[in-house]
Amino acid sequence: MVLPGPESIKLIMPNKTNAESAAAAAPAQPPESFEQAMAELAQLVTQMESGQLPLEASVAAYARGSELVRYCAAQLEKVESHVKVLEGEMLKPFSADGEDDV
Repeated sequence: MVLPGPESIKLIMPNKTNAESAAAAAPAQPPESFEQAMAELAQLVTQMESGQLPLEASVAAYARGSELVRYCAAQLEKVESHVKVLEGEMLKPFSADGEDDV
């Protein structure tokens, strides 16, 4: 049995609309805040979990989600560094009942 070579295989791709092409070509705007990034991330997760996105849109949503996760992680690291400075590098264990652990 002989398989056809790559030159004889043609992929038929659906035509993108102008809006889809523009969205794919335009770089994503950085989020305005941590909260805005989290809200956008939650929206992307909901869309992806619905299973209604076409493959290319799912890949784009995944890529954007990855960017948002990196942004949020960086913001949290900045805040953690700031808290360490405010606390004099001595973070105290969190106590759920409000009492200090001594």
